[in-house]
Amino acid sequence: MTNNSLISFTRSLIRCPSRYGEEGAVVELILAEMTRLGFDRVWRDANGSAVGVIETGRPGPTILLDGHCDTVGVAPGVTWAHDPFGGEIEDGFIYGRGAADMKGSIAAMIHAAAGLDRSRLRGRAVVSATVMEENLEGAALKTVMDAVSPDFVVIGEATDLNLNRGGRGRAEIHLETIGRPAHSSTPHLGRNAVHDMLRVVAAIEGLPMGRDPLLGPAIIALTDIISDPYPAYSVIPSRCRVTYDRRLLAGDTADGVLGDLRGLQDLEGLGIDLRATIAQGEHTTYTGALLSGPKFLPAFVFEEDHPFVQAALTGLAAAGRAPQIGAYRFCTNAAYSGGVAGVPTIGFGPGREEDAHVIDERVAVEDVLAAERGYRGIIEAVLA
Repeated sequence: MTNNSLISFTRSLIRCPSRYGEEGAVVELILAEMTRLGFDRVWRDANGSAVGVIETGRPGPTILLDGHCDTVGVAPGVTWAHDPFGGEIEDGFIYGRGAADMKGSIAAMIHAAAGLDRSRLRGRAVVSATVMEENLEGAALKTVMDAVSPDFVVIGEATDLNLNRGGRGRAEIHLETIGRPAHSSTPHLGRNAVHDMLRVVAAIEGLPMGRDPLLGPAIIALTDIISDPYPAYSVIPSRCRVTYDRRLLAGDTADGVLGDLRGLQDLEGLGIDLRATIAQGEHTTYTGALLSGPKFLPAFVFEEDHPFVQAALTGLAAAGRAPQIGAYRFCTNAAYSGGVAGVPTIGFGPGREEDAHVIDERVAVEDVLAAERGYRGIIEAVLA
């Protein structure tokens, strides 16, 4: 197993399109690589995620390294300077959709686990390449965790090779106003649900948002608005719905977030019929499995002195790194492992958050190689 092998595998993954819901071919590549490198057990779970296990043969903890193998698509008509599925190398970078988000990380995880000196370790290392993360963070990871019961989780999303001990969560919120229809020639006989919603939106713009010293600010952002009936022909709309993306901080709850919206002080006395709900996610994987659940994906934070955070720092130092400690600003599969399940979770990966989903997505060759050394260091520190 050589560094050239790792980079070649990374490029192979990029050359295999794996838009969410279409990950079957890339999962085959991953399973084949795990088998070639000598993983003790390799399987595809019901959702279609790839899972591989390295056993040391001695009792000990289980550490799970997870990366999602699905990507966003490539927008039609948008020009890339590099083939999005070419895996080209230029000026020290590997280019292509998924390079940073997050095929370079998956390749590094697999090669790191395969290169362990098992004679010095106890327990087991598991690597998963999960599906449909772009649609519903954590849903496919839950299935993997139910199967392998990890004591510790490493999320491979981009950190610029720093160590993240927390991450913001995400909620998708639907707000609906209910009016009264009327002919548009006599609008005074009805109640325009859009007008009511505009008042709601204005009130939300002034809603105070919290801030966490590690996670940064909570955010609420309007992402769509639609009236009913649509299109409307000479009818005052009797219903209007907006969707908000709410970025969550540690301790935020669904009831608390919805309560803040339902209790907007600026709306008191206006008689607005406002309904607020958490959206429900429902997505079918390429195997036909259904992933579903509320789109409330909580934040997670583990203290800097947590034993797993300190072990990861020790392992990264042994790999020649002196990482800064931070947190994810976007939502990741850690919303489940750390936020819901409460399993000690950290983030470490090549690339930067802002490298995801962009034109000419790329990851540095040296960062992929460094990530492999870093993952191996973390595993060895935990399983020593």
